[in-house]
Amino acid sequence: MNLNIVLFQPEIPQNTGNIARTCVLTNSKLHLIKPLGFSLDEKHLKRAGLDYWQYLDMEIHESYQDLRDKYPWGDFYFSTTKGSKLYTEVSYKAGDFIVFGRESSGLPEEIRSANEGHLIRVPMVVSSTRSLNLSNTVSIVTYEALRQLGFPEMK
Repeated sequence: MNLNIVLFQPEIPQNTGNIARTCVLTNSKLHLIKPLGFSLDEKHLKRAGLDYWQYLDMEIHESYQDLRDKYPWGDFYFSTTKGSKLYTEVSYKAGDFIVFGRESSGLPEEIRSANEGHLIRVPMVVSSTRSLNLSNTVSIVTYEALRQLGFPEMK
């Protein structure tokens, strides 16, 4: 396993399906934190992940605290538009956890404030839109981390 991709209370099944596919193709583990805004049986979720679901390494956590309790040793980074550090300014290591927030509201303030030194962001032009699509952001950050790791086990 290269990285741990964490989705905090994801809401849109198509995004989660796309991210699941990215995780399979990058040998990364997907962590989903409940509540989910959809059923894992939804056809949109399955369609977005295509036939990759059987290869997905995935864990579902009842809460953010459950995830942290299970992985107290983990290095966690939090992708947010409110981050002060660019995602390229981090030195990623194999096994790092990269946490992404809800599509509608991002990560809660209490998570951001408790992890201020580990908030990262993807730069964007300031506009009336909030941010990039979640699955695009996950891909951007994941591939930067993998680039730093030398694209292990990838052709």
